[in-house]
Amino acid sequence: MANCMISAPQPEAVEAGLEAFKRSGNVMDAAIAAALVQTVVDPQMCGIAGFGSMQIIRPWDGESSFIDFHGSAPLAVIPDMWEQLIERECDDGFGFVLKGRVNEFGYTSMTTPMTLRALDHALSAYGTMSLSEVMKPAIDYCFDGFAVRPKVHAFWMQPAQAGRMERVAVVNKLPASRKIYLDDQGELLKVGDCLRNPDMGRTYQQIAEEGVEAFYSGSIADSIVADMKAHGGLLTKQDLEQCQPTTHAPLIGSYRGFEVATNQLPGGGLMILEMLNILECFDLASMGHNSAAYIATVAEAMKLATIDKDTSMGDPNFVDVPVERLMSKSYAQTLADRIKAGEKAHVRRINSGAPESKDTTHLVVADSDGNVVNLTHSLGSSSGVITEGLGFMYNNCMMVFDPRPGQVGSLAPGKARFTAMCPTVLSRDGMPMLAVGAPGGTTITMGVLQTILNVVDFGMSAHEAVSAPRFCATSDNIELTNRIFRSAEAGLNAAGYQTTRYAASYVTPIVHAVRLIDGKLDGGADPAGDGMAASC
Repeated sequence: MANCMISAPQPEAVEAGLEAFKRSGNVMDAAIAAALVQTVVDPQMCGIAGFGSMQIIRPWDGESSFIDFHGSAPLAVIPDMWEQLIERECDDGFGFVLKGRVNEFGYTSMTTPMTLRALDHALSAYGTMSLSEVMKPAIDYCFDGFAVRPKVHAFWMQPAQAGRMERVAVVNKLPASRKIYLDDQGELLKVGDCLRNPDMGRTYQQIAEEGVEAFYSGSIADSIVADMKAHGGLLTKQDLEQCQPTTHAPLIGSYRGFEVATNQLPGGGLMILEMLNILECFDLASMGHNSAAYIATVAEAMKLATIDKDTSMGDPNFVDVPVERLMSKSYAQTLADRIKAGEKAHVRRINSGAPESKDTTHLVVADSDGNVVNLTHSLGSSSGVITEGLGFMYNNCMMVFDPRPGQVGSLAPGKARFTAMCPTVLSRDGMPMLAVGAPGGTTITMGVLQTILNVVDFGMSAHEAVSAPRFCATSDNIELTNRIFRSAEAGLNAAGYQTTRYAASYVTPIVHAVRLIDGKLDGGADPAGDGMAASC
């Protein structure tokens, strides 16, 4: 068997993937086993009622594809139904604040639950193990429990920020979640406490025995629909029955001789290609890693891509996006010329500069033959809703839609929202060299970009690349972690840039990567998470 490696933010998921390999499973078997464990041990970062993007690379048969499973707005959605509820845009431009928080919390905040259908589809198409086999580790964690990790608890403790509500509400506000996440004294579970979820375990057992149709058209679906009707939810039986992932070819670009394969819209891959094309016009290595000149140049590329995202990028089934122009080298050259001329791009934002939460997860699985599964999946920042007796939480992805009709991200029945998810693989001569992805809302593309630059322009290993100090510019403000040298910040300020320094040495996104050089694998797990990279 080829050597293998898995990198993920949860040690439990990494172990589940390695165990699948030990049982003679392939990269897909390992990825699905790990992803299902993630839904149990990181239950607000991801879940079977979530959404995501999965990249698949198989050099032996030339396959390079994506399974896209972005959730869509329920069929009951009316384009202007929330227009009168707008209070303001979130400070970082990632969603809107509405009266009653109807788009962020509760039964009207959910898009369609796509994750379970997509994982089952991927396993059937590319795996060798049965659904019941790969679900067993997740089921065991439901019944046996797991120790609450620091990052799980830290999510619950996130204060209100950028206009979004405090996240503890998703686990302590509604009765069905309170019985899972609070102890016998009514106190929130603490780091190290054992979290058991037997309701989820029974739901997973039923799915393992009956198949995913139990969830989408069977008795579990009936429970979901009854709960929605009882509480004014938007999801219907028709929404569940229409949940189907889409398999498509990647967007293909290039960077310094490497082929870059990333996802199509409504994912964030187009932003990755645009930024790499701009930065290919500069000798970044000569600037020095994280120097003031380097940060300013990369930040301008980030800002320019963000402007194009805000004005042009959305669900291509509903929005006419000029993809070819945005990913072209000639367009990138015009943007690079503006940077070289000293022009500073302006990103329209309200009170920008708030850090963004890590409400998503990622995993990378690869073997030394170059087979790769690169998966980002999420619940948004979680709706707080759990149907009594089912145990899993639903997504809250309606928050990022624009409640104003006539915009790129406006509401429409069946429409998917833009997400920055961008699993990406760099290859040469048909063989993958780097697989990378991350959680982290709008910051995902910025972390993935810097990891690619760290490997290609600065020769870093996967571990070095995901661990190096990072910055982010999704507004006119450049956000710096505390490990960016103050001398670099002083140079940026002297050049007229506004900066915000965070006390944390590691912030979003939490990047994970696997590199393949001369048949040898090395992995990187971002120190900002609780995870690890391990080989077999």
